[in-house]
Amino acid sequence: MAWCPSAFALDPSLDISQYAHTAWKTREGFFNGAVQAIAQTSDGYLWLGTEFGLLRFDGVRSVPWQPPKGEQLPSSNILNLLAARDGTLWIGTRQGLASWNDDKLILYPELAGQAIFALLEDREGTVWAGTWTTPTGRLCAIQSGRVRCHGEDGSLGQAVLSLYEDNGGNFWVGAATGLWRWKPGPPKLYPMPDPEIRQLIEGDNGALLISMHGGLRQFLDGKAEIYSLPDIPLQIKPTRLFRDRDGGLWIGTQDRGLLHINQGRLDVFGQADGLSGDSIVRLFQDREGNVWVTTANGVDRFREFSVPTISAKQGLSVATVWSVLSAKDGSVWLGTSGGLMRWNNGQFTAYGKRDDRQLTDPPEISVARKAADTALLDDVGSLFQDDHGRIWVFASRGVAYFENGRFTPVTSVPGGNVHSVAGDKEGNLWISDQDSGLYHLLGQNLIERIRRSEDILQESNPDPVTTDPSPEGE
Repeated sequence: MAWCPSAFALDPSLDISQYAHTAWKTREGFFNGAVQAIAQTSDGYLWLGTEFGLLRFDGVRSVPWQPPKGEQLPSSNILNLLAARDGTLWIGTRQGLASWNDDKLILYPELAGQAIFALLEDREGTVWAGTWTTPTGRLCAIQSGRVRCHGEDGSLGQAVLSLYEDNGGNFWVGAATGLWRWKPGPPKLYPMPDPEIRQLIEGDNGALLISMHGGLRQFLDGKAEIYSLPDIPLQIKPTRLFRDRDGGLWIGTQDRGLLHINQGRLDVFGQADGLSGDSIVRLFQDREGNVWVTTANGVDRFREFSVPTISAKQGLSVATVWSVLSAKDGSVWLGTSGGLMRWNNGQFTAYGKRDDRQLTDPPEISVARKAADTALLDDVGSLFQDDHGRIWVFASRGVAYFENGRFTPVTSVPGGNVHSVAGDKEGNLWISDQDSGLYHLLGQNLIERIRRSEDILQESNPDPVTTDPSPEGE
């Protein structure tokens, strides 16, 4: 995975199931123990922190990292990793903090024996570490090799679990005693209903989104309120939050896999869909735009296909698609064996009798669907858009066009297998039908029908009466 200065991202209009997915599972021998942390250094390599040591991963193979001879990490149980802007890899372990750069390993005795649960580099280049320590957790700032810690007075409680710096320069600390705005200005505490603040990220409209043991909360103007997710009737147990480069929200859960929200639309991807596990540990996006997910059972990568797939998970009701039309308004129309479908802004609208039980059309579509049923558009073959913007639909048992939000049946042309359609600016439409020849329409009116030469020949030369050629009496 060679380093590239350009930053890419996943297409935000796609569901998780439309991305290319690869899973490396612990039980299949890819890793020795659960992967608890992930980071990417400036050379492009991924670093994976596991229960039993540090691994360097190139996307194909993982190689155990070994410290210089005679040296060792505070613990082989890696809880957190941070790739700093100067190329340093910060390694948070169950028993302390270390850094690795230019083949030099540095340990920090001020944090010896403390579990490093959070690491962050702020915009000034200071590295912050949050610890879980008995009896009191610590928040430590490391700058130019000097370490300064806070929390010895018990103000942070037993643990500092999350750190975040928002776009406005506010530095937030999720501690056992609540949410702290650490800077700018003097530190200020905002008590929270849940002492376990697992992660903090930028929310909507300047709010802060908080992942807690009891669910999601949105913090704005000094108040924390429940954050509701679309189309999720049950309460979730979020473990990790992540905002990708296009603003999509990824939520890792404790037992329901991965949730993805973009433009108000939610999709779910779990172990039943191929994810290595339903308990999410970490979420990370590399320089190439790939999204990495670590679970209790392995590591997963999501990246874009050259050609994404639209399937039943996105609302496609049938697998047989006879025709595709890219309309001038940016929508895509599909003629299928189960009726007519329209794909617009990431959502399907279905028309046709067979899909009535699945439809969730807006009110203005009800008239259109009724007209479509009148035309019996239950098996759509060809589609065409004329110069006036009308969508023509050719089905096995009827023809209609869609204009101004409604369908208008065209009775002058029978349904059937239409091979091709052409039109001009004056509204003339030419329709080539497999069984009936060529139709010339102007608007809804049939101007002429040009029959196939073999049909005309057949009518003028009916089948001759056959006679028995055998001699009489034989």
